[in-house]
Amino acid sequence: MSDYSCLLPLTQAPRVLFSVALQPVQGDRFQPTGFPSLGAATYQTRQGLKLLVESSQSMANRLEAACWDSTLNSPVAELEGISHITATRAGRFLTDSMLEAHRINSPYFLEGKDRKFFEALKSDLGGLSAGPIDRKRLAQVLFKYDVGCLIHGAFLAKKDLAGGRLRVARSLSSFIEASGVSAAPSGGVKNDHVNPSGDTKSGFGNVPFSRDEFVADQIDCFFNLDLAQIRGYGLNLDETNLLILLALHRIRRLLDSELRLRTACDLEVRTDRPMVIRPVEFQLPELPVLIEAVISAIGKCRASMTHSTVAFEDELRKGKRAGLDIEEPDNEPDDPDSDLD
Repeated sequence: MSDYSCLLPLTQAPRVLFSVALQPVQGDRFQPTGFPSLGAATYQTRQGLKLLVESSQSMANRLEAACWDSTLNSPVAELEGISHITATRAGRFLTDSMLEAHRINSPYFLEGKDRKFFEALKSDLGGLSAGPIDRKRLAQVLFKYDVGCLIHGAFLAKKDLAGGRLRVARSLSSFIEASGVSAAPSGGVKNDHVNPSGDTKSGFGNVPFSRDEFVADQIDCFFNLDLAQIRGYGLNLDETNLLILLALHRIRRLLDSELRLRTACDLEVRTDRPMVIRPVEFQLPELPVLIEAVISAIGKCRASMTHSTVAFEDELRKGKRAGLDIEEPDNEPDDPDSDLD
């Protein structure tokens, strides 16, 4: 079987769309993502009230996390050899472009005293500072240093890098929404059995609280893989196929993993509803098939990719916003969704 035989149904397709039905692992209630000054994002459509369960920003982070081995601080085994950037501190792992909200534009790679990576990136991007952006050259540089940028998007917002004009849109986007929703109000009390009437501002005393979860007739996870954009990068066939395989591999790993988005939002794929895919002649390969294909594709593209390491030894200063110290926000919600990617 050809290394890319699973991609043959996509040869003429401009994009591939997936719709995957989900359900709570237990019960009916779930907690959606929340936004500052907004809370849960509900909106009215012709079909009724809908709810954003997980944003595209958060889903990009989760697709990357599904391919990251947190015990080894490296990509999962089958992705050995892909390009990514690691920052270290005092010789120990600090972070990686697969984990950073802004990927290659992270300050841990571009703002520290260690300038070797920045200068190498600037040199490779040389010639893009004036005139129209050479999209093919930009794609080749991103492929070399952080291949995930060509899947999840990138914005090099640095004046020294082509005047901050270097952008790549997402080629893979995803979100989760619920239909036919209604709120399920509940609440509780943080009990202080020692001093129930204590000073609540200092953490003492009983503190009642309310919370809104939701129930829904239907929860769906959507994926949109823009094949036309990937082909438009102008990379060679092996590199183009690697990007498509990496995107499909992320989707499959995420769907096959535990979709516990938050403490009160634990979802799973429904087995009674088939995955809806367009084009209809394509089926998302099982994980072992994708792993084999990805390993083979990485081998063919290994010479075009590198794993860079940056030593970030700068002082980690506390930030201030509007004159206020922001090191520790009060009452941080039980929601890891940063809505950044």
